[in-house]
Amino acid sequence: MTALPQPAAIDEFEGKLDAEQFAILRKAGQPVVLRGLVADWPAVAAASGGDRAIAGYMAREPSTRPVTAIAAPPSEGGRFFYTPDLSQLNFSRGQGRLEAFIGDLITASDLPDAPALAVQSEDIADLLPRFAAENRLALLPQVRPRIWIGNRIRVAPHYDLMENVACCVAGQRRFTLFAPEQIANLYPGSFELTPAGTPVSMVDTHAPDLDRFPRFEKAWAEARQATLEPGDAIYIPYCWWHGVESLGPLNILVNYWWNEGEPEGIGSPYSALLHGILSVRHLPPEKRAIWKTMFDYYVFEEHGDPVEHLPVQARGLFGAPSPALFARMREIIRGLLR
Repeated sequence: MTALPQPAAIDEFEGKLDAEQFAILRKAGQPVVLRGLVADWPAVAAASGGDRAIAGYMAREPSTRPVTAIAAPPSEGGRFFYTPDLSQLNFSRGQGRLEAFIGDLITASDLPDAPALAVQSEDIADLLPRFAAENRLALLPQVRPRIWIGNRIRVAPHYDLMENVACCVAGQRRFTLFAPEQIANLYPGSFELTPAGTPVSMVDTHAPDLDRFPRFEKAWAEARQATLEPGDAIYIPYCWWHGVESLGPLNILVNYWWNEGEPEGIGSPYSALLHGILSVRHLPPEKRAIWKTMFDYYVFEEHGDPVEHLPVQARGLFGAPSPALFARMREIIRGLLR
């Protein structure tokens, strides 16, 4: 195992952030720490009084339904990951009331060797409507926020298929980010079995095995890192890899995922990737090369608009994007898959 140097800091924005400034930050396509973005939230004020104070704030409102919690034994060191043979995940799932779960976190905070505990990605407006009403992010009023609660845990670097603003409410969160082009240096794991929805990096960032994962050193040289305090937030651009560490005995984060600028009815790029693996990856190399040329021409438009030489009425599937056009494409694909 090799100790690597501290990553570069993520750029920061401090002060009042309006919609125009936020649009400029997003257009740059780079992560930004937004210091104090939600410092005025009542939940952040409650968290300033300590773990039991924020637990009391959360307990004012009974949750509307059970939640799913995950737990890993103390031997895992807080890392939600795989078993050594990669045959299954190293944590278990259960359901219960959120109030009971938060009580378990308070109890676990007194243990010298606590299990890793988390409730992840619960819809706040559905689960805790009063919390949602009191703690709003004016920048993203159209996005339904989600809440993440746990103790000292680590989530491996992974990517989301959306933009993300993550707001630290209680405790501390350390984010380590990698640009999408670092994928080959991050050694992604399985599509089918993953602790994070999308494939995760198989490298333990706390103790990277550079004999097994030599290219990771290149990824780490480009990594960026920041620690959020209560009231801080971070903007994570579309598909940026991010590893997340919760550093306290009780941590609460609220995040906002959204996609913008995509035509209504468009297909999923992630589904297209899986279809590409099905249809192209196992071809002989000379045929794969031909299909790479096809994709570069028709999809990535490396030579410009692939149908600009055709009259508008003859452009077929390359017409102006619309829900009707996308529906027609899906019907064609369904026919080909029969």
